[in-house]
Amino acid sequence: MTIPGLRAVREWLDRAPTRDPVDRLNARFVQILMMAVGLQALLVRLYYIYAEPSAALPTVWSAADITDLIADIALTMGAWIGVLMIRRGHFNRGIQLFLCVYLLTLAGNFATTGYRHAPPDPSPTLLLAIAGVVLGRRTLWTVFTAIVGCFALGQLADALWLPGATKDFWWAFHALPMLLVAYILVAYAIDCTTRALRQMLSDALQRGEALARANERLKQEMEERERTQNQLIHSQKLDAIGRAASGVAHDFDNVLNVVLGYASQREQLADLGTPALLNAMQGIELAALRALTISRKLLNFSRQEVGVSQVFNAATAVAELEPMLHQLLGNYIQLDIQASPGELLLQLDRGQFELMILNIAANARDAMPEGGLFTLRLESDGTPPMLKLALADSGVGMSDDVRAKVFEPFYTTKPFGRGTGLGLSVVSSMVDAAHGVIDVTSTPMQGTAFVIRLPLHDESTIPL
Repeated sequence: MTIPGLRAVREWLDRAPTRDPVDRLNARFVQILMMAVGLQALLVRLYYIYAEPSAALPTVWSAADITDLIADIALTMGAWIGVLMIRRGHFNRGIQLFLCVYLLTLAGNFATTGYRHAPPDPSPTLLLAIAGVVLGRRTLWTVFTAIVGCFALGQLADALWLPGATKDFWWAFHALPMLLVAYILVAYAIDCTTRALRQMLSDALQRGEALARANERLKQEMEERERTQNQLIHSQKLDAIGRAASGVAHDFDNVLNVVLGYASQREQLADLGTPALLNAMQGIELAALRALTISRKLLNFSRQEVGVSQVFNAATAVAELEPMLHQLLGNYIQLDIQASPGELLLQLDRGQFELMILNIAANARDAMPEGGLFTLRLESDGTPPMLKLALADSGVGMSDDVRAKVFEPFYTTKPFGRGTGLGLSVVSSMVDAAHGVIDVTSTPMQGTAFVIRLPLHDESTIPL
C-alpha cells in the first residue's frame, strides 16, 4: 500500500527534466542522496551546537574548526544547489558540482586534521559509486584519482605540518599503497558492473525503440491494408456492375419499348375509352418501376462506403439481388434460387454479402460460355446454427491444382485482360472477416460448388 504523500514526493522527483533514459532512472536516487547529504551536514552541526556547544562553537577557533565549519556550509550549499540544477534540467552539471564540493571539503579536512586522526568514512566509496553509476567511467576514474590525492594530502599533512609529525617522512605514507589497491579494486568493480548495466539498458532501450518503430509501421501497414481492401471491394463492385451493364441496357431497352409501344397506340387507346387508357398507364407504371428498381440497386451497390454492420434477412437480400443476377448471368444461363422458410438473419455489411454472391456468379458465368445452370441455396445448418449459402454451376470445373490456388490473390486462369484474380480472394477475405468459412469442390467438366457458412444473428443476445 502506497502512502499518498510519499507517492506525491516520488512523482515530483521523477519529473526532473532529463533527456537521457539512464539519467531518468537515476534522477530520483541522486536527488534523495544529495538532499540527505545537505540535511545531514546541517543537522549534525545543529546537534553539536545543542549537545556540545563548546566543541561546536569554541572560544578560540583553530584552523581545523574553521575548515570544518566551512566544509559543512559548502557541503550543504553544494548539495542543495546541485538539486536545484537537476530540477532546472542540468542533470550532469548538478552532480558534477556536488562531487567537486564534496571532494574539496574532503581535501580541506584531510589537510587540517591529517589522515591518522580521520575517522572511518564510507563517503569516498559513495562518491565512486555516484560517479560511476550516474556519470560514467571517465568521471569514475577522475574521482578515484581525486580521492587518492586527498588520502595522500592527509598523509602529507601528518608528515610535515600537523602536530606530532613523524620523523620518518615516508612512514606517513605506509598505508597509501594498500588504499590505492583497495580503491582500484572498488573502482574497477564499479566500472565493470555499471558498464555492463549501461550496455544492457542501452540494448533494451534500442530494442524498445525498434519495437515501437515496428509497431508504428505495422499500424500504418494495417491502415493502408484496410484502405486498400475497401478500395478493392469497391472496384469489385464496379466490376460486377460493368459485367451486368449490357444486360441492364437490354432491360432498359425493353422498358422503353413498352413505354414507346403504349405511346404509339395513344390514338387507338383513346378511341377504346378510359379503361384501355388506364390499362396502358398501368403497364407503363410497371415497366418504369422495374427500371427504377434496377437503377436504384445499381446506384446503392456502387457507392464507396466504409462497411457498416447491419442485421438483415439473407433470403430478402438474395431476392432483391435476383434481377441483377439475371442481368449478370445473361439469357443462356438458368438461375435457380431456393431459400428455406423462416428468417435467416445475418449481422454484417449487406453490400459485402451481395458482393460475395455476385463475384461467384460472375465466375460461374465465365465457366459456362455455352449456357448452363447456376443454383443458389440458402438454409440454416449445424449447431450452433449457421447460414449455409451454396452456389453451384454446371460449367467446365477445375482441376485439383487450380482449386488449391483459387483463393490466392492475383491467381487467374482467364486470358489477359479478362480477369484480375482478385474476385475470389476478396470473397475469402470478407468471409474470414465475418467469422465464417468457405469451401469449394469441383470436378473437371462437371461444375463447381462453393459453400459459405456464416454465423446467424441471435436476437436473444441484444441487450435490453
